[in-house]
Amino acid sequence: MLTVGDIRIILLNDVMTYVDGGGAFGLVPRKLWARVLPPDDDNLVPMCQTCLYVEVGNTRIIVDTGLGDKLDDKQRRFWNVRNDGGLLRGLQVLGVSPSEIDLVIDTHLHADHCSGNTTWVDESHTRVRAVFSNAQYVVQAREYEDAMRPNERTRATYFPINYQPLVETGQMRLLEGDEELAPGVWSMVTPGHTPGHMSVRFTSGGQAAAFVCDLATYAVHFERLGWMTAYDVEPLRTLETKRLWQAWALETNATLIFPHDSVRPVARLVHAGEGVTLEALPIRHLGA
Repeated sequence: MLTVGDIRIILLNDVMTYVDGGGAFGLVPRKLWARVLPPDDDNLVPMCQTCLYVEVGNTRIIVDTGLGDKLDDKQRRFWNVRNDGGLLRGLQVLGVSPSEIDLVIDTHLHADHCSGNTTWVDESHTRVRAVFSNAQYVVQAREYEDAMRPNERTRATYFPINYQPLVETGQMRLLEGDEELAPGVWSMVTPGHTPGHMSVRFTSGGQAAAFVCDLATYAVHFERLGWMTAYDVEPLRTLETKRLWQAWALETNATLIFPHDSVRPVARLVHAGEGVTLEALPIRHLGA
């Protein structure tokens, strides 16, 4: 568990997947990234799907909802899914019902971050309902617009069934830029991975933390400005956004949470000679 002043944060891994290292590291040569995260014989690397359970006073928040339970067999094979369902299992361990969640923050609408927003109503698989029935969901308006009008590059990861019904019923609110969603909990637009991508900043009691989400898929992506995934829609914008957030992290001594890193899910950026490095913190996913 991570505490930031009066804010309590618990990491929950919804699912472990295995993805091609070329996608996870883009233009970075394999000989370089393989030293950081060795691939298996099929060039696959592990990618956890970190969701956050956050308590601020009496407000209960979920940040990102993972892959959820709507995947068919083809989709499960595509993702190389292992040990799924961790978000809801984690909440059960904590003694929290999905109906008790007040707010769900979707950092962006890629399938691995928001499929758990909804679940099938019945076995006919024709209608969905909100998993967090009493929660308000939020996402950036720009992200929703892009998700509803995907192109050849983005349509493989945007599935309206994960979010469109929530907007249509009014359960999902579309944000217009940075906003404080609960005391000390800020949605911050961090473009690059997608134009409407956002990270979540936590500030309380003179302490700071951030769930950077896919601004830095793995910790090393935050450490090294020139490293980013092949999934980033605007990679050079990712680089400049990371530059700004590196400066913020150093200035505030912030704790950083990374969405897909199972080795260094939580770390702190520090100066190292003329550069910077990340020092891992002993905070793991619940049950890890």
